[in-house]
Amino acid sequence: METENNKFLGEEKISKLLLKFSIPCILSLLISSLYNIVDQIFIGNSSLGYLGNAATGVVYPITIITMAFAWAFGDGSAAYLSLCQGRKDTKNAHKAIGNSVLITFIISIIFLILGFIFKDNLLYLFGASSKSIGLASDYYVIILAAIPVYMVANSMNAVIRADGSPRFSMAATAIGALINIILDPIFIFGFNLGIKGAAYATIIGQIASLIISIIYFTRTKTFKLTKESFKINLGIFKNVIKLGVSTFITQMSIVAISLICNIMLAKYGALSKYGADIPIAVIGIAMKVFSIVINIIVGLIVGAQPILGYNYGAKNIDRVKETFKKVVIIALTIGVIFTIIFELWPNLIIRIFGTNQKLYMEFAVLTFRIFLMLVTLTCLIKLCSIFFQAVGDPLKATIVSLTRDIVCFIPLVIILPQFMGIKGVLIAAPIADIMGIIVTIILVAMFFHNLSKETKVTDEVAYQNSKAGVIITIAREHGSQGKAIGKLVAQKLNIPYYYKEMVSLAAKESGLDKEFVSNINQSKDILHDLYLTTAPVKYAIEAQEKAINMIASCGSCVIVGRAADYVLRNNPNLVRIFIYANLDYRIEKVREMYGDTKDKAKKNIIKSDKNRASYYEIISNQKWNNPENYDLCIDASIGQEKTAEIICNYIRQRSK
Repeated sequence: METENNKFLGEEKISKLLLKFSIPCILSLLISSLYNIVDQIFIGNSSLGYLGNAATGVVYPITIITMAFAWAFGDGSAAYLSLCQGRKDTKNAHKAIGNSVLITFIISIIFLILGFIFKDNLLYLFGASSKSIGLASDYYVIILAAIPVYMVANSMNAVIRADGSPRFSMAATAIGALINIILDPIFIFGFNLGIKGAAYATIIGQIASLIISIIYFTRTKTFKLTKESFKINLGIFKNVIKLGVSTFITQMSIVAISLICNIMLAKYGALSKYGADIPIAVIGIAMKVFSIVINIIVGLIVGAQPILGYNYGAKNIDRVKETFKKVVIIALTIGVIFTIIFELWPNLIIRIFGTNQKLYMEFAVLTFRIFLMLVTLTCLIKLCSIFFQAVGDPLKATIVSLTRDIVCFIPLVIILPQFMGIKGVLIAAPIADIMGIIVTIILVAMFFHNLSKETKVTDEVAYQNSKAGVIITIAREHGSQGKAIGKLVAQKLNIPYYYKEMVSLAAKESGLDKEFVSNINQSKDILHDLYLTTAPVKYAIEAQEKAINMIASCGSCVIVGRAADYVLRNNPNLVRIFIYANLDYRIEKVREMYGDTKDKAKKNIIKSDKNRASYYEIISNQKWNNPENYDLCIDASIGQEKTAEIICNYIRQRSK
């Protein structure tokens, strides 16, 4: 992304931007939902009835476990690819992607082996009964055999989107889903294969998606896979894991919900007139119908992410509020429409999935009217979680996401059935929605309250033309006096000095807020690495890099911080300096500057250095204080003047 091309996000009509970005996202997610719902429609309308749907409901959360890894590695490598694109890094992107694909495949084989060894144990754990175990086993064995295909295809799909081909990514998923839809009735009814036919149709669709993805990987836009790509590089893959951890947490929370829910349904269903299989079959259908609703909301807010991210970084507060207001209104409208359908006409939906058995229909109606009673609140919770990601606050995003699902729903679904029987499982969902929305509203209110206090900061600054010559970049430990030393060096060599000026120029070039750009490597968020990959921060990093390159093109200068040594790594006039000092010296200097206590100064030094290291690693994939990355490393405890003079002498010697 180029900064000048991003400015339209702060100027174009918001409704027009939402149509442009959100509609493709919604369509893509709805297509992926078909994989989860088509089998159940055809199975339910076959002779298998609700037992067939119970069997697929048992297997579904097991496949989600495998997807947690595939999507985490895929999203992690896709985010890494985006970072590499921003820093024009062609050396490491392909390694991250190759490692991701290879490790996904290795883990899929492990799942395959363990899945077959512990087949019955897993199926019973996830809610299979004596009636459904045979069908669940038939479906599971076939689906499990294709897990490597499914996992690798899904991990590749995210990378294709990040490579600038979202339509191709959608096509790969759509073609697989279409094949599944066509083959389901042929195999289930035509060949009389029953639940095995549904499984075969699913895996053939997945194979088609994988083949299409592999074809794309031979003609990628921003990276090229080679044999070297598939050599395990734990240093690079560690970053992939960091960037994919939020996806993993989200998916595993779904697994936890499905596991606990199925266990409770089987236990208390067996004690009720419905039996164990009807509740599991019905909840499976309800959750997959709900996935259609939630995917519309996710597509809406994911499409809004670049709009929110840019305008938040630019401190265009009114546009952030307007965008949020519009997506909330749309989400509320969608949620209310589906709630009305679920409450008034649940039979219309239930009959799509076949089975007219009296007890089955009775429990299904109860499920749609109770379990999905407050689906509108669930939609808003999900929307706000992704909203916080869009504005660079992954910690709040995680809190919102986990409060409803893990903190509230799981304890409720365990406790309530002890007093209310099987209906306790159903009532747990709307109560969790109420508790989750309360936390969400509080966090959103706090966010907008603080946002309203912020004002856009801009400076009138200009690039300073200078004589051709050396470009000095200074990286420094906190408290080592690196800024002051850099200024002294610039004065002694009579060349321009850039520190805050660089931030101001980046803000001026991009339309972003100066204070926001300045603070991107000082996040207090415990999820700092994830913060650095959010949309507004990526816009700021991109703007900084452009400003640094423009500064260097104006002639000799001193640039302090902001990973400038890496940004300018290909500049022939570059000299990279790293300034350090012992901890006691730095503590004393921080105390002099800020009036801190000794303990507070030490904590600030540790935190600041950690943030700088994290920022540098994300930007460059290199270690921040590694001497091999610099031309001169110098201990500043000898004093500012002496340190500056040593650097100047070093520059003069290099220039001879």
